[in-house]
Amino acid sequence: MIANRYGGAMPARYYPDSVVTKMKDGKEIADTAWHKVRNVVLQNQLGEPVSLDQLQGKVIVADFFFTHCASICPTLMRNIRRLQDGLKLKDDMKRIDTTFVQFLSFSVDPVRDSAPVIKKYADKYGVNSDVWWLLTGPKKTIYDFALNELKLGLQDSVSVDSNFVHTDYVTLLDKDRVIRGYYHGTDTAALARLADDIVFIMLERDKNKKSIFTEMKPLLGIIIVVLLGTAVGVWYFSRKQNREVG
Repeated sequence: MIANRYGGAMPARYYPDSVVTKMKDGKEIADTAWHKVRNVVLQNQLGEPVSLDQLQGKVIVADFFFTHCASICPTLMRNIRRLQDGLKLKDDMKRIDTTFVQFLSFSVDPVRDSAPVIKKYADKYGVNSDVWWLLTGPKKTIYDFALNELKLGLQDSVSVDSNFVHTDYVTLLDKDRVIRGYYHGTDTAALARLADDIVFIMLERDKNKKSIFTEMKPLLGIIIVVLLGTAVGVWYFSRKQNREVG
């Protein structure tokens, strides 16, 4: 509703793993199991082992870089920095929690990009390690993640193979680690759309959680009795008080 109000649309989901059709209330409903990005364990710029499983309940913004890149990477890093700072500004001005977003930048040249090297690179671009990890580790782990989990090879205009991934694509994952969008990180208009989509996803209702009304349903009878009893009590004592005054 909010997305429609502001002229946007809720970001779509990508890559169904399976679709099961079932009947509910006489209607045919398709229940889709979407591709969920698997966990990966790498090392961040602080030299700490970190994993996606540590980011439960967070929206993830993922991109790829290497520290000696002289073409798209500096622009990509500066644009992600603007997103990082923009969210922090909203946090300070509106007193809202923006730590629900985690930025992940994966080095595609991890042999040269050790933890100390990416730490120096992170400092150069003003990376806040609380919300933005630059990641290094085994090359096979990173490339398998890029190709098989984030499916970057399926996107148009991506220079990607088993030896070298070089793309400005930024991938958005929701709280369930389902892919919700790809954006050119060197395009400011695309990054503005990413910023909107982050907000829309955070407002999205979690279908796996019961609404407050569903959780209260077993107590509905008791609640009605209490409310009716209270109403009758108020009416009785109010009427009694009016008679005494009269």
